[in-house]
Amino acid sequence: MSVNRLQRAVEHVRPAVRHQHAYLVGGEKAPVPIKLNQNESPLDLPEDLKAEILQGWASIAANRYPAEQPADLCDAIAEYAGWVPEGIMAGNGSNELTYLIGMACVEAGTRVVLPTPMFAFYEKVVRLYGGQVISAESDDELRFDAQRIAKLTRQHQPALVVLVSPNNPTGMAMTPTDITAVAEAAPGLVLVDEAYVEFSGQPSAQALLSAFPHLILLRTFSKALGLAGIRLGYLLGHPALMRELLKARVPFMVDRFSQHMALTVLRRPRLLQERIQLMKSGTRHLYQTLCEMPGFRVLPTEANFVTFRPPQDAGVLMRALLEQGIIVRNMSGYRELDGFLRVNSGTPEENRAFIQALQDVRA
Repeated sequence: MSVNRLQRAVEHVRPAVRHQHAYLVGGEKAPVPIKLNQNESPLDLPEDLKAEILQGWASIAANRYPAEQPADLCDAIAEYAGWVPEGIMAGNGSNELTYLIGMACVEAGTRVVLPTPMFAFYEKVVRLYGGQVISAESDDELRFDAQRIAKLTRQHQPALVVLVSPNNPTGMAMTPTDITAVAEAAPGLVLVDEAYVEFSGQPSAQALLSAFPHLILLRTFSKALGLAGIRLGYLLGHPALMRELLKARVPFMVDRFSQHMALTVLRRPRLLQERIQLMKSGTRHLYQTLCEMPGFRVLPTEANFVTFRPPQDAGVLMRALLEQGIIVRNMSGYRELDGFLRVNSGTPEENRAFIQALQDVRA
């Protein structure tokens, strides 16, 4: 193999791509008994529901392409979310829909306002498309500062503003008043990532969609609905805006099995609500227990996880928990969260095991 030829080939990869790092969660090299690091639902689907899914799958032709825009799935999401089907776009996970919005709205030099800290994937996507990131720092409590975001938006006139509410990595949510302030200032699109909205005590921004047609909501099946393994997300927005974004959409984005699985699960609203309540209860218990531990700083949360700063070194504590068979997330990759860890709500047994392990390693 010619090294020079390989080097020349690599140089044809756009600099915006070569200058990025691959998005890797990292963590355990082997399965860990108690996994509390990725904000997943701790509950797999019940056996009877899996059997129903497999039975229905037997009658679906795997040799045929799925619908380019699955109307029956969009109808089911519309009923679940309380929005018009024409204003819904389903996709292969919320991350792929983020790439779609980047492709549609961001090119070299495009200004995008991103509050910090927020899910790092957004900055990565903006830079991959050559956009210019305008950072809006959070306040002293690590909450998004709506007035600061609005001021920067008026100043820089960005094509896109991204908000995450409830926010990953902090767990804190914006109020409708705060989101309204940003939407009123924005000349371009405002994307509100609501991946954790089912856990939040704050109202969704959905009530603002009619007043602000440039607003788009991004949601996922991976968190509250417990389907992280099938990769499915969706957008809510004005139908005319969805029609424009559809032009940048990858063909056949939702595969037939994911579509069938999601439709079957959405027919079990009672099961979904019971599981959401279980995770919310677990999160409250984790939050209250951590708040009672001396020396801990614990961030308020509207999600299914708690972000906290222990009095000792976060990396050392994380490794000690890992030795106990429990993995959490080190948040020190975010400048504002240096020294913080994040733990998501597991089953009641997993939550108790985490708390006991935390007490043991600190004893």
